[in-house]
Amino acid sequence: MNEKRALSEAEREDFAAFVLRMRGIGLDDKPLMAAFESVPRRGFVDAEYHHVAMSTGTIPIPCGEALEGIDLQARILHALQLDGTQRVLEIGTGTGYSASVMSRLAKRVNTMERYRTLHASAVQRMRHLGLTNVIAEHADGSSGSDDGPFERVVCWAAFESTPRNFVEQLNSGGIMICAIGEADQAQTLVRMSKVGSRFEREDIGTVRFQPIAHGLPSVL
Repeated sequence: MNEKRALSEAEREDFAAFVLRMRGIGLDDKPLMAAFESVPRRGFVDAEYHHVAMSTGTIPIPCGEALEGIDLQARILHALQLDGTQRVLEIGTGTGYSASVMSRLAKRVNTMERYRTLHASAVQRMRHLGLTNVIAEHADGSSGSDDGPFERVVCWAAFESTPRNFVEQLNSGGIMICAIGEADQAQTLVRMSKVGSRFEREDIGTVRFQPIAHGLPSVL
C-alpha cells in the first residue's frame, strides 16, 4: 500500500502556487496535479532546500547533479500524455521524484541511474512511498534499456543530435521527450513521436540540461 502523509501548511501553500503557475500557462491537467500532490517533494531534497522545493529553479543534489524545477518537470510529464496504460523508460533517476510522480500515471516505470549513490537513495525513497510499479536500475541508460520496447521514454539529459537509436526503444506511436543541443548552450526540448521506423519531431521549449553521459562512474 502506498504511504501518504498530509502536507504541511507551507507545503500546501507552495503546491497551490505551483498549480496557479501551471494554470497560468494553460496547463490544467487534474490527474497530473493529483500525482504531484501525492508525492511530497520536500522528501526528495536536503533540508536546506525545503523552502525552494516547489520553486521554478533547479536544486542541487549529490554527484554534481540537479533536480529540475517543478514547473519544467510538470510541462515534460504533461507532454508524455500518460493515462495509466503505458510503460515508461526514464533516463536519469536522480532523486527518484519524477519516477515517483509518473508511477501514479503510468502502468510501469523503468528508471535508470548511472550514479550508485543517487540510485540507492532514490530506491530508499520509493520504497518508503510503497511504490510497486517502479523498477529502478543502476545502469548506463545512454543507449536505452534491454527491457523495452516502451510506450514512453523521457531523458533528463541532452543529446548532441537526434538519438535515432531510441526508435527501437519505442512501440509504434510511442513518444520520447529529451533535449537536443550542445552542452555549452541552450538546447531544444523536443517531443518525438514514433511513426513507422522514424521519429516525427516537435520542438516544445528551450532548456539547459547536462549532456548525456556514457558508462558508469568508478566512484559515487
